[in-house]
Amino acid sequence: MLSSSTSTLRLPNPHRRHHHHPPPPASHQFRSAAASRRQSSPLRARRARTIRAIDAAQPFDYESRAAGLLEERQRLKIAIVGFGNFGQFLAKTFARQGHTLLAHSRSDYSSLATAVGASYFQDPHDLCECHPDVVLLATSILSAEAVLRSLPLHRLRRNTLFVDVLSVKEFPKNLLLSTLPPDFDVICTHPMFGPESARDGWDGLPFVFDKVRVGDCPARRARADAFLNIFEREGCRMVEMSCAEHDAHAAETQFLTHTVGRMLAMLELRSTPINTKGYETLLRLVDNTCSDSFDLYNGLFMYNKNSTELLNRLEWAMDSVKKKLFDGLHDVLRKQLFEGFFQLFVPYQLCETKKLILE
Repeated sequence: MLSSSTSTLRLPNPHRRHHHHPPPPASHQFRSAAASRRQSSPLRARRARTIRAIDAAQPFDYESRAAGLLEERQRLKIAIVGFGNFGQFLAKTFARQGHTLLAHSRSDYSSLATAVGASYFQDPHDLCECHPDVVLLATSILSAEAVLRSLPLHRLRRNTLFVDVLSVKEFPKNLLLSTLPPDFDVICTHPMFGPESARDGWDGLPFVFDKVRVGDCPARRARADAFLNIFEREGCRMVEMSCAEHDAHAAETQFLTHTVGRMLAMLELRSTPINTKGYETLLRLVDNTCSDSFDLYNGLFMYNKNSTELLNRLEWAMDSVKKKLFDGLHDVLRKQLFEGFFQLFVPYQLCETKKLILE
């Protein structure tokens, strides 16, 4: 039920005369058309935007640009300090992924650096003034401390990321933490492969890392992740563990391997026409281990506290095997000696006894 305040409904009056207005003049029609166009311009803009939005190529172009921007942000300026065999080995992959490379070493590797697309710096001051995002310490273990202390750290950005790839981990961790300013980030890593063992690529090979000190700033975390992503993109098996745990495992997986390889090298083993698969494995072990410098092997012993114990265990194991072999040999010799004694001496004694009786 409607209330009384409801407005009344007006019905059309059939007797009301309808007035027909004449058409507006031409000038008025022109102004109206212009106004109509002005009023419809937002509509046309919306329609134009709609047409562009439904273009099938647009989403793919956007994704391509976004992917390119992300890849650009993940590109790093990496200074490789120690551009020897292993530093050059890493540089080839870094360059292929599009990172900017700087190189420094005591020896003149300028031509080799140019070959992989790296800028070579003989003077460490010039290197540091380029403000790299990452300083990669790829020296030998024995020279790491001297090389690190020779760098003009004050010329670097105050939150530069330092990464080492040494084969031991507790030693460089303590060295970097005690030498670098507290604002510098530190990641200790160990690619568990080299130019020989990774000649067919890095896929599936273990890469050990420990984020020792990385700042809470998003940019610093992103930089650390971008560096680790280099190895992840190559298919490495990423293994995060503490430096102490690494050294405990590496004493067996690496120092033992190098020790056995160098012992076999002392035997001057050669390929033969009747090689077995096991023998060929030993020959490859010699090639893989002895291609590295003796300084590397010496560093594995000097700077891993677990190596001495392992070396003693290896010596004990060799003595145990020798003892088992010689004990078995002595048993055979004793058996042959005493059996031969009875076979020869007893018949002789019987003959002598019989001879005495007959006499």
